[in-house]
Amino acid sequence: MGELTDKTKGTANKAAGSVKSAVGKATDDPKMQAKGEAQKAKGTAQNIKGSVKGALGDDI
Repeated sequence: MGELTDKTKGTANKAAGSVKSAVGKATDDPKMQAKGEAQKAKGTAQNIKGSVKGALGDDI
């Protein structure tokens, strides 16, 4: 995957994770809230991966 693809997927995962986390908090569902937090972390990691690819090139 390229830099833009990683960053796009990362942003989507962060957004979906935020929604899941908020729903989990609103409905007092700690499992859903934890899933949302994990998805946000995954999105952050994807954004970082995309930034590294941008700095070093897509060949890593």
